[in-house]
Amino acid sequence: MPANRSPRSTFLRRGFAVVAALPLLTLAACGYGSDSKDDSANQKVAAGSKKIDGLDSVKIGYFGNLTHATALVGRGQGLFQKELGATKAEYATFNAGPSEIEALNAGSIDIGWIGPSPAINGFTKSDGKSLKIIGGSASGGVKLVVNPKKIKSLKDVKGKKIATPQLGNTQDVAFLNWIADQGWKVDAQSGKGDVTVVRSDNKVTPDAFKAGSIDGAWVPEPTASKLVAEGGKTILDESTLWPDKKFVITNIIVSQKFLAAHPKAVEAVLKASVETNKWINANPDQAKAAANKQLGIDSGKELPADVLDSAWKSIQITNDPLASTLNTEADHAVKAGLLEKPDLNGIYDLTVLNKVLKTEGDSPVDAAGLGTS
Repeated sequence: MPANRSPRSTFLRRGFAVVAALPLLTLAACGYGSDSKDDSANQKVAAGSKKIDGLDSVKIGYFGNLTHATALVGRGQGLFQKELGATKAEYATFNAGPSEIEALNAGSIDIGWIGPSPAINGFTKSDGKSLKIIGGSASGGVKLVVNPKKIKSLKDVKGKKIATPQLGNTQDVAFLNWIADQGWKVDAQSGKGDVTVVRSDNKVTPDAFKAGSIDGAWVPEPTASKLVAEGGKTILDESTLWPDKKFVITNIIVSQKFLAAHPKAVEAVLKASVETNKWINANPDQAKAAANKQLGIDSGKELPADVLDSAWKSIQITNDPLASTLNTEADHAVKAGLLEKPDLNGIYDLTVLNKVLKTEGDSPVDAAGLGTS
């Protein structure tokens, strides 16, 4: 970390002051995320099914990204609803993690698919009381795509405008860390410096790229492949920066209050997640189509084949939360000046997941010393 940069940033006070804002957030809970279009045909309740833990519903959050394929496919195939019985699976979609953390704290969702950086910040800002990471979902699927007329090599990124999805989200932290590794300086809050970091909703980033208002973007799939379809060039795949080309891009989190009160509901969702991941890995082409169909339901438009194919092949679906890489991503946030050195002890609770995996005959996953496994 540069000597003139304090590890404590207004990022924690402004962007993630979720604990202090809980009363307000609870009142405004309906403002977080977007309720997806009705897909009741895939949410049929089997005759004779009963509610789990006496719950009328379980509220599940995820992003409209292919890196959240487990949630997309599990919803579209009705697997979450199947495991929840007569308890209704309700869904909300988000653009990036910070807003989903706010929704979790407000009670707008109970369980969510999310990137590591917002999970780290949500956990540390609440002094370890708000959430637990209860499973893995995906690795990879993040790229730096640029306008090849303006950026010929990585060194040409200096002085350019590069988009990330949101201040403090996983891709934003990764890009700020990469910038620092180049020896360049950027103010994390404003995004101004040797590179201009533009925080842009994934839905509008392709249009901004096409219009020339940004020169590139460090983004997850399918946004990265959408930029390529608009004439962009992938100049860096984030997986190449990690050992074995594996790093956590999507985890499953749960409200600690919900986990304590409704463990059977959490187990049902995790069982559906494991079943979904098994089906995805065994049927990649069908799973790709199923994920795309749900994206179309959520956004009103499915991905064209060239974008879908390019995006899908860069994502690895896994139950393993890749806990050791979470520590590294936390270090990246510290290095960027967005976070104090966090105490992540207890951020994971993998007991329910490992129970499900044992039942399925699969190997347990490890919390890398950061929780109960």
